[in-house]
Amino acid sequence: MFIQTHRLLLREFTEADWSAVLAYQSTPAYQRFYPEVGRTEADARAFVNRFLQWQQETPRWRYQWAVVRRQDGLIGNCGIRKSDRDASEAEIGCELAPEHWGRNYPVEMSRPLLQFGFTELGLHRIYAHCIAENRGAVSLVQKLGMTQEGRLRENVSIRGRWHDTLVYGILKQEWEAMVE
Repeated sequence: MFIQTHRLLLREFTEADWSAVLAYQSTPAYQRFYPEVGRTEADARAFVNRFLQWQQETPRWRYQWAVVRRQDGLIGNCGIRKSDRDASEAEIGCELAPEHWGRNYPVEMSRPLLQFGFTELGLHRIYAHCIAENRGAVSLVQKLGMTQEGRLRENVSIRGRWHDTLVYGILKQEWEAMVE
């Protein structure tokens, strides 16, 4: 399964993708909002293997795609995950190699996730969590038309410092009104 956008290809992960994942997840800019310090080959392989296992689920209820730019290969990933097989809501998320920030790729790769969730998975609501200080993530969910639904105060510790998490969501009828 794959999704093609104007500049990107969202495709299933392969075992060989671990090295590209490790390359961008090892950068200080990427790690700024992630609790884990440092990444190893074993971490990247486990990360990719989790998504390879999801690809085998039947019926499928969790999707995580490698994001590929035709010119230079894998530059990130994005996904939509139901909390369980029968859920009518799902969480979306994405990450991108820092050298590709500022080019509107997250919007380009996330809009198809919303469309897929509402049309193919039959979802009623899609939501996202982001660290309140992560301006890029907050900007993304707002550009997607998501509404802030809540704030979890100091619920994530990153290198000894507590951060708030914002919860954003969009309902199927809100998405449909936006894309008409």
